[in-house]
Amino acid sequence: MIRTITKGSTAEFTVQRSRFIACTASVKTEEEAQAFLTAQKKKYYDARHHCSAWILGRDGAKQKSSDDGEPSGTAGAPILDILKHGGFTDSIIVVTRYFGGIKLGTGGLTRAYGHAAQLGIEAAKTAKVMTMERVTVRIAYPLLGAVENELRQSGIRIEDSSYAEDVTLTLLLTKEQQAPFLQKLADLTAGQAELTEEGLQEVLLPE
Repeated sequence: MIRTITKGSTAEFTVQRSRFIACTASVKTEEEAQAFLTAQKKKYYDARHHCSAWILGRDGAKQKSSDDGEPSGTAGAPILDILKHGGFTDSIIVVTRYFGGIKLGTGGLTRAYGHAAQLGIEAAKTAKVMTMERVTVRIAYPLLGAVENELRQSGIRIEDSSYAEDVTLTLLLTKEQQAPFLQKLADLTAGQAELTEEGLQEVLLPE
């Protein structure tokens, strides 16, 4: 399952007097990711560390993480792991640390950065990224009730609807839903429904 951040967030916690602030965002390019990181550095200019990770592309081909002065592998890697294990792409997490004077050790740092990143994700708005088939269905009004009932039972998403001389429904179907629903629709309408298959579309389904 592919997921993405649709609305960024800020979350924070404190451990051993060190303050960790996680900021998340949706980014599409490395330039956008770098710009977001730069913005966080300016916002929290007096912090010691701004550790980060991002993943870009539907196949997650572009990944980058930074420890920003923390011991190697204690910050960027656990932040990146949160994105990878959650199936996220086109997303960035920046965790800013205000050092509290007490050393946490490598294990403590790894846990703290990972926890901060997880809090950031939990505070963000996220969505599943689905590739779906868009189908336009035109039917007469007497058939609407039966078709709407089937749509509810099948869990099929209605993207748009219009009511004129006939009813036109624009539907989004997964690959698994497509063949069974089209067969059921033909049965329900005795073949009277007019269908137009408009091709595949990438859809964000809010979580």
